[in-house]
Amino acid sequence: MHRHGGTVDAILTAVTARTTRRGFGTAAAFTALGAALPTSDAKAQSEPGFPKGFRWGTATSSYQVEGAVHEDGRGVSIWDSFAREPGRIHDGSNGDVSTDHYHRYKEDVALMKTMGADVYRFSIAWPRVFPDGLGAPNPKGLAFYDRLVDELLAQGIEPFATLYHWDLPQALQNRGGWEKRATAEVFANYAGYVASKLGDRVRRFFTLNEISTFVELGHGAGIFAPGLKLELKSLNQVRHHAVLAHGLAVQAIRANGRPTTEVGMAENVAAALPAIETPENIRAAEVAMRELNAGYLTVMMEGRYTDAFLAQAAANAPVFTDAELKAIASPVDFVGINVYTPSAYVLASDKAPGYQALPLDDSYPHMASPWLKLGPEVLYWAPRHVAKIWNAKTLYITENGTSATDQPAADGAIYDTDRVMYLRNCLGHLRRATDEGVPVRGYFLWSLLDNFEWVDGYATRFGLVHVDYKTLKRTPKLSAAFYREVIARNAVA
Repeated sequence: MHRHGGTVDAILTAVTARTTRRGFGTAAAFTALGAALPTSDAKAQSEPGFPKGFRWGTATSSYQVEGAVHEDGRGVSIWDSFAREPGRIHDGSNGDVSTDHYHRYKEDVALMKTMGADVYRFSIAWPRVFPDGLGAPNPKGLAFYDRLVDELLAQGIEPFATLYHWDLPQALQNRGGWEKRATAEVFANYAGYVASKLGDRVRRFFTLNEISTFVELGHGAGIFAPGLKLELKSLNQVRHHAVLAHGLAVQAIRANGRPTTEVGMAENVAAALPAIETPENIRAAEVAMRELNAGYLTVMMEGRYTDAFLAQAAANAPVFTDAELKAIASPVDFVGINVYTPSAYVLASDKAPGYQALPLDDSYPHMASPWLKLGPEVLYWAPRHVAKIWNAKTLYITENGTSATDQPAADGAIYDTDRVMYLRNCLGHLRRATDEGVPVRGYFLWSLLDNFEWVDGYATRFGLVHVDYKTLKRTPKLSAAFYREVIARNAVA
């Protein structure tokens, strides 16, 4: 942390004092922080940084931050239902209120603005726009996103909208949900409608967020909504319907958006890294990357399931047509990837499939969430692989961040040095990628706010801004100061 005109303690003490006086954090918190971290000197520095025009932002999702689940005609989502089933959420909570972003969005946009962010990735709640998933749209639901988009643009922040971040309307689940091909078609209709209404101000849309997560955890393991444990045949069909929904939505957005509208996906890639950086191991990691993502990014980019994927599935392979594969591979304008942790370290092998995946020892370091293994070099290899394997011309890191303990200190500040360490290392490896010409155009840090972290409830915190869930007071953390400096420099701080 560079100290321009004040110590870190002084900066965050000032931040805390401001937010305490105001009742909850707003731009005032960063006014104090900005006085200690002037951007003029930082921008003038000649240190190597990210490409000119690189976009910096944060990300959230509707069910995790909005609250207001019973307001303005919003329908019930599968996460509303799932969170009410006893034992599903570790702390017994739900997203009924969460951070109340629905009512406090202006305050939250002000936090982004004073942080220096120029882009914001949010998701649109399908059941707000179509309470039953289909049928007549709900004008009051769409009106919220009109207000949010207008506020972002007024503050000089470009909106990037995600059309599906897991909150399927419960009425569609009652009809079979993602097990039914019809859901993919209904999603495309919804996507086209939103593009027709917001496309005059929203230029870039993401179709579905992390298909791999809601398929594997929601329909295979049964630990995410809708809580199903399907047999492999049915699970593979769900996966196929979801990637088909992506392809059909790309077509619908192009048909209903504007000539300048751009569309892509936001997929949580399974990232294979060479255990030792040799040409043979790098090639093996590329082979592994393609196969590990065979049912997701690979089929979306290539329009075919790999031979190995189909051979392994055998009689459990999904049923599909050539026309569906063509739709799935509808050309995208960019590829968004959510990157947190390595999926595998590999070595080259003479045996099929051409690589050996190495186990991670029990001593392998991780962040507050045990699944989040500490491997910052993944921010180099994941986009590098995507650009090389699929010739992606424009990439966005649509999510990257970490959980942390985030306990307020005696002075009320949150000194999340572990998150700063994680981000500094990840961004250093991302800069290696951009230095080598990997076409990453922007980075969305997950997340702006602490929020409802799915089955962890409110016990796990990913935000740059601390939220007191009793008072809903916002308090920027040390990591927010760090990120503001990164943005000001356009370089790792």
